[in-house]
Amino acid sequence: MSDLGLQMRPVEPPSGPARRRLHRRRVLAVIAVLAAAALLAAGLVAGIGRLLTAIGRPPDYTGPGTGSAVVQVPTGDTLSNIGARLHKAGVVKSEAAFRKAAKAEPKAASVQPGWYRMRQHMSGTAAVGLLLDPAAKIKSKVVVPEGTRLSGILDLISKNTEISMPSLQAAAANPAALGIPPYANGILEGFLYPATYEFGPGTSAADALRAMVARFNQEVTDANLVAGSAAIGHTPYEVVTVASLVEKEARVPDDYGKVAQVAYNRLLPSWNKPFGFDSTINYVLPQRQGDLRNSDLAMDSPYNSRTHRGLPPTPINSPGRAALDAALHPTPGPWTYFVTVDKSGHAAFSTTQEQFDKDSATSRANGVK
Repeated sequence: MSDLGLQMRPVEPPSGPARRRLHRRRVLAVIAVLAAAALLAAGLVAGIGRLLTAIGRPPDYTGPGTGSAVVQVPTGDTLSNIGARLHKAGVVKSEAAFRKAAKAEPKAASVQPGWYRMRQHMSGTAAVGLLLDPAAKIKSKVVVPEGTRLSGILDLISKNTEISMPSLQAAAANPAALGIPPYANGILEGFLYPATYEFGPGTSAADALRAMVARFNQEVTDANLVAGSAAIGHTPYEVVTVASLVEKEARVPDDYGKVAQVAYNRLLPSWNKPFGFDSTINYVLPQRQGDLRNSDLAMDSPYNSRTHRGLPPTPINSPGRAALDAALHPTPGPWTYFVTVDKSGHAAFSTTQEQFDKDSATSRANGVK
């Protein structure tokens, strides 16, 4: 019986055309693998590129934006803080977009405090440009110089803000609602502190005046007005009134304390004459400039200190801190007279009418008016 088991024979490699076809398939397979690897690498490179681009280019709008948005830039705000405010208001897409644009603009560091009328959905570059445009700033800065009277302060507010004069006058007519101190006797004159103020859009007349009274209260608290007045034997109201006289009568800071002392000396029983400060007469003659006339000196008014003894009924302006300090800490001395004797503003102080007359002659010779 024959053995019918299977016999394994070695497979012969293809030859001729079949072999060439196999070789081509292998080459194509290698090429396909290499192409796939190249595509994958290219995708990775593109992805990394997009990631790096995203890191260097924060979310940002394009163009100048539309609509309107009002944003405040407070004093001392950094560019980052400004960017955050703009983002919160919907002006820029991200704080980083604004910060990047500001970094590219050398003038960005000069953005001034205040209120600005911006637009919604602005590019960072457009937002920086608008903040540097004076036309975008909403007029709200009010500078009140020392020695400005109440009517002048109301005029400054109305000219530099959107608050109307009638609304200011109405608010000023109700001082008790503005936070004036009890010793102000219900009088607003003298209790609006001279300083620089920023009023945002929508600020009411009462709010504006209330801010000035609050600043006065802060300053006199720091100056210890109540206790200091008692220490020199006067009321806070009298001290504020004297400070307002110092603002008008003294022309150089070195004379502030001496002028205050003259005022206090003229309140003593030994003076026994009208108070005699012409600045109180000028208070009721605001529209006319020049020397006082004889008719002015004789007019019937409680502010005519040429005919009335003692201080005027109210302060005659808003005194600043230097005048308040001088009224609280007058320079000790016996003087009861003074007159400006040179064009630099320095005054000569004396204790007699005779010396005052001589000093007055010197003043005229020096061309002082």
